[in-house]
Amino acid sequence: MIRRNFAAGLAALVGAATFTAVARADVPVGAIEILSGPAAAYGIAIRSGLELALEQINQKGVLGGQKIALTVEDSAGNKDQAINAARKLIGRDKVVTIIGPTLSNEMFAVGPVTNERKIPTVGTSTTANGITEIGPYIFRTSLPESDVVPVTLKKAQSRGVKTIALMYANDDAFSKSGFDVMKAAAEKLGLKIVDIESFGSKDTDFSAQLTKIKGLKPDAIGISALVEPVSGVVLQAHQLGIGKETLLIGGNGSNSPKLGEIAGAAADGLIVGSPWFIGKADPANQKFVAAFKAKYGKDPDQFAAQAYDCMFIVAAAIDRAGAADPEKITAALAKTSYTGVMGPASFTAGRDPASAEGVVVLEMRGGKFVVAP
Repeated sequence: MIRRNFAAGLAALVGAATFTAVARADVPVGAIEILSGPAAAYGIAIRSGLELALEQINQKGVLGGQKIALTVEDSAGNKDQAINAARKLIGRDKVVTIIGPTLSNEMFAVGPVTNERKIPTVGTSTTANGITEIGPYIFRTSLPESDVVPVTLKKAQSRGVKTIALMYANDDAFSKSGFDVMKAAAEKLGLKIVDIESFGSKDTDFSAQLTKIKGLKPDAIGISALVEPVSGVVLQAHQLGIGKETLLIGGNGSNSPKLGEIAGAAADGLIVGSPWFIGKADPANQKFVAAFKAKYGKDPDQFAAQAYDCMFIVAAAIDRAGAADPEKITAALAKTSYTGVMGPASFTAGRDPASAEGVVVLEMRGGKFVVAP
């Protein structure tokens, strides 16, 4: 965790003369991420991307040389803990911007708090519908599922998929929103939905749902959930004899290397849409990948890449604002354009990413994602 170091002015009165030395203050920025618990893979990747970007940003600084001081709070995936983290960052640390929280259901809890306090809040991984409708101080740099899932299903259709069963976690906003998008996209493409099954995000037994689906013999199974339950579904599908003739399709929650780590070979063949791919030939992306591997000893994932760009976007907005002032930064964010490892980035009038260009469909093979043929 990077903690804020306060720079204090030193004033000394010597005789009739006054000597004052004032160090430049850091610009306090907060982040709320899941650093512990089942979904920690997302938050740890995001924190890593933020910290890598911050090292590079602070070599030059913002506002004529000031450094950004980042305080990262752990939400543990708990909405109440996320709200408390936001209150601490605003009240104790006097942050001028908050990055995060990690999940959409956390943002639906935290967003009203930060919006009321007029603190610009930028989600890097919140893809559910309705996020930016929380209020005028809520932004996101992550493409919503409604931009990504239809591209994935079109790829599935091009492979001959005509019938599909859908599964989703019914107890969190992200998974339910992703399911809604998946269902609507399937219907728009003319795919026949043969079954819809739900489960809890902490469930470990999906055999009843999968046995029913197996009997219906769909061409594909679409799964909207976080990586832990998705991995469980994939493993049990393999154990029940649902073979590679049934295409597995994930939502944004599947975009984590942890899927391959947990499910192993059972996850091979699963496809998922993503706004980023590690093998992207762009020089900026390759430089980022190399720097990330050098610092952390492993490859970055989509969540690290999104966070890396977001830190630069926030820094550019602070510079554009001309002051460490939340109101001015909010106005500057709306006008900030930046080209990073994800490609060109700017915001719509609704504070969502302005472009869905560059969505690529990935396929899991041997525990890693590759571009789907």
